[in-house]
Amino acid sequence: MITPTSIPDVVIYEPRVFFDERGYFFESFNSATFAAETGIEINFIQDNQARSVKNVLRGLHFQKAPYAQTKLVRVLHGVIWDIVVDIRKDSPSYGKWVGVELSAENKKQLFIPKGFAHGYAVLSEAAEVFYKCDTPYHKESESGIFFNDPELNIDWKINLADAILSDKDKLWQGLSDLQD
Repeated sequence: MITPTSIPDVVIYEPRVFFDERGYFFESFNSATFAAETGIEINFIQDNQARSVKNVLRGLHFQKAPYAQTKLVRVLHGVIWDIVVDIRKDSPSYGKWVGVELSAENKKQLFIPKGFAHGYAVLSEAAEVFYKCDTPYHKESESGIFFNDPELNIDWKINLADAILSDKDKLWQGLSDLQD
């Protein structure tokens, strides 16, 4: 099932889950099913997984063109508040953000096209996040936006005084400072 968000092109994907007395089964990704349900044909070529503890805030990350990435994000364990920010300067939703709670329990996945910055805060005691990418990581193209940019005014659903950040995530620039 596909649920649109307030930003066109960013969608919540909910796979069909089959439950019985043994537990559950679902296809977390099938390219033909995904294309049929979303109209998006995508060739994911890299999978990433991260484990983080409560109050870890990762982001807001993106890769610059031509290494920009499309992502499909889901949670294997725990709960996160997942954030995407539209950084496509020619977009009517430029500078707007969407937040979605992703959890192992709800099995929702967030489809994030190229042209968006991405980050998340861990709401549970720990969380394991898994995401597919259509372009490999390219260190020289790595960039980001400061998580607490007042222009964005993102509600991270955690007390920011308790946020655990990487040194890199403390130093990103604001949205209005981004260069093409």
